[in-house]
Amino acid sequence: MAIEMKPTFGLKEAIEQRRAVRSFLPNVIPAVLLEEILRLGLRAPSGYNLQPWRFIVVRDAENRAKLKACAFDQRQVGEAPVVLICCGDRRVKEAEYIESTIALGREHDAVNDTYADVMRSQIPALFENKPCFESEETWTNRHTMLAVAYMTIVAKSFGVDSCPMEGFDSAKVKEAFKIPEAVDVCCLLALGFADEPYKRYGGRFGMEQVCYSEEFGSPFTI
Repeated sequence: MAIEMKPTFGLKEAIEQRRAVRSFLPNVIPAVLLEEILRLGLRAPSGYNLQPWRFIVVRDAENRAKLKACAFDQRQVGEAPVVLICCGDRRVKEAEYIESTIALGREHDAVNDTYADVMRSQIPALFENKPCFESEETWTNRHTMLAVAYMTIVAKSFGVDSCPMEGFDSAKVKEAFKIPEAVDVCCLLALGFADEPYKRYGGRFGMEQVCYSEEFGSPFTI
């Protein structure tokens, strides 16, 4: 029988209380809770629903030690009970994968014949022309980070802390964890329960500094 997971915090609280944790307790994340974090994180949006993200779930202590060695010995990787190697798969542009995405959409009554033809023509053109990105890795990283952001908020809503990390040697991670050439390591995401002291909120610049009205540089007001 499926266990229904109920969040500890509401969405607003989860967003406001989320922090990048620097030290974790050894407490294990229950499997049912980890599954829910992953399940809801995978509900993130992606272009043409291609879902180019791939996640290697690292829980074994020996493998976490191996990953830590690839991540400049950062303590979070060794302490967190779960570390996700978050990757973007450039092979989503291939015809066979596009057809699998179309089939998935059909199963959910979200793709009809007309839109299927649109996907078959527009997706290859997108990756050939690159109108809004310089490399395929840039495109897959964008979408992977959407899913990572979802996971950090979902995790916090269930009382699980996280730390997205860029400090690692990508080539070493790929070699150590048998990641194919066409799959890029976007970031690491440590998951667990924060040890004290808890990281303080670092503040955010106000909307008047980072938001503009109608064109870049034009003052924004509500």
